Amino acid sequence: MTPLPPGSAIGILGGGQLGRMLAMAAAQLGFDAHIFTDEEDSPASRVAARTIVADYRDRAALQAFAQSVGVVTSEFENVPAETAAALVAAGARVAPNPEALAIAQDRLSEKTFFNDLGIATAPFAAIDSDADLSMALPRIGFPAILKTRRLGYDGQGQVRIRSAEDAKDAYAQLGAPGLLEGFCRFDREVSVIAARGADGAIAAYELCENEHGGGILSRTTLPAPCGPEVEAEARAIVERVMQRLDYVGVLTIEFFLMQDGGLIANEMAPRVHNSGHWTIEGASTSQFEQHVRAIAGWPLGSTTRPFPVEMINLIGDAADNWEALAREPGAHLHLYGKRDARKGRKMGHVTRLLPPPTPYEPDYG
Repeated sequence: MTPLPPGSAIGILGGGQLGRMLAMAAAQLGFDAHIFTDEEDSPASRVAARTIVADYRDRAALQAFAQSVGVVTSEFENVPAETAAALVAAGARVAPNPEALAIAQDRLSEKTFFNDLGIATAPFAAIDSDADLSMALPRIGFPAILKTRRLGYDGQGQVRIRSAEDAKDAYAQLGAPGLLEGFCRFDREVSVIAARGADGAIAAYELCENEHGGGILSRTTLPAPCGPEVEAEARAIVERVMQRLDYVGVLTIEFFLMQDGGLIANEMAPRVHNSGHWTIEGASTSQFEQHVRAIAGWPLGSTTRPFPVEMINLIGDAADNWEALAREPGAHLHLYGKRDARKGRKMGHVTRLLPPPTPYEPDYG
């Protein structure tokens, strides 16, 4: 494809913090960001050149949006199928493509996709009734997790099943078609973030370690404590997925790192990701700039990380500590401009570049 020149417009579906940071990265490269969202006064709209506020199924609004931009991307994977179809019908170039979005929207499709590519996952079964759950539990075993097939995030839409007693009303609690997953006794959680350009070039960031609290990412650190073989395997997996999907843009895959060094794929996100926020200060090219480069047909940037780094999510009222964080030397504070600091809501993050370990120098007297 012919690269989009500076001054072109980048269309972003969604008005949240990821859209906000994408819009800021697009502006850095000379692009105008156009936001399409169903939310008034969204965080992304306040830093964008233009915003259309409409329902994601409003075909007339989508057509106008498609005609105003050079490419359309998304800050979230749960774009209605009708939205992607309407944009394509209106002549828009959509990156990543609708197939990648559709697979990531449905946990059953996602797990099946991974297995078809020879990528290991936890054992799973589709659950559409209490009877399905009763039949699947003897095979999956306890403990297990019953998850909604769609729309679950940050620990939402999940029921833990530790015993037959827990299973009695688990499907009723879920209230939607689900997926039963076996529990992985993992050593740690890690993720790999990579980008694939329109020319097929791939650039991956280092594997990072993630810590969660209440199902929400709380801390990401690099380097992750794993060997080069694990790093190479993670990169090989993300490359396999990208090649199969003819993917363009940033893609994230979250893994469970098992005690034997094996990787179990948990889920993928066809977008920039919370565990990649460290790249803004911690890498030569941020994941947001990298995504814009990829979808605009530009060369991908370097993923070099010069220092150890940690990223801490500011969740709920933790963002009220902004003044102290702003005073802290070396702390890079990002606040998302959200009006209400609700419990469990991601309000911002702070990144710290850490000094490298001091080399040992023997004292010879």
